[in-house]
Amino acid sequence: MTPSGPPISPAGMAALRARYDHLLSKERPEIVEIVSWAAGNGDRSENGDYLYGRKRMREIDRELAYLARRMKALRVVDPARQDERSKVFFGATVTLADEDDVRLTVTIVGDDEQDAAAGRIGWSAPIARALRGAQVGDLRTVRLPAGEKEWELLEINYPDL
Repeated sequence: MTPSGPPISPAGMAALRARYDHLLSKERPEIVEIVSWAAGNGDRSENGDYLYGRKRMREIDRELAYLARRMKALRVVDPARQDERSKVFFGATVTLADEDDVRLTVTIVGDDEQDAAAGRIGWSAPIARALRGAQVGDLRTVRLPAGEKEWELLEINYPDL
């Protein structure tokens, strides 16, 4: 893990590792077995099991290579170890209010673990970039595809050790 790579939480890295391990130890061997069986059945040009299996094996190999590169490049950052808890950094859960007092609570996570529906926004998302280093009471303008929007930072929380 490079010290200067994109951040990811320990849970996010564990999820990538689990996906990698699942593909390598379960899915790929199952597909190899199907392809081997299908190859022994004769004409491969019209054998759906063989053709689909080869295609799926290429997809798995491509995903394994991507995950290996990604895990090597990422930097694990534990938000619970954040010393400066009065400012927004990686792993912060923040509560914001817009001009109409519509409140939004989001957690800033690595780009590989973002899920907007669950309130997890990626480190490089426009709102996360705008909030970096902000303190409670700060106003930040976020440039979104629909235009600019101003948010007030109401609360900052980090997980406990």
